Amino acid sequence: MLALTGKTRRWEPRRLRFRLFSAAVQLVTTGRAAFLRLAAHWPWTGEITEALARLAFLQSPG
Repeated sequence: MLALTGKTRRWEPRRLRFRLFSAAVQLVTTGRAAFLRLAAHWPWTGEITEALARLAFLQSPG
């Protein structure tokens, strides 16, 4: 909820879980790094990537 904006911020928890956890994703590992590759055709890919980008800019509390 912290990283979402607009209509996505008002999603109910059940709808939010459904849309986040049912995303078409591939786990790609290369060397020591692991990446999530989101499908471009998925309706909520844009919202998920924007939220992840916002979370990356937050400072850690410790």
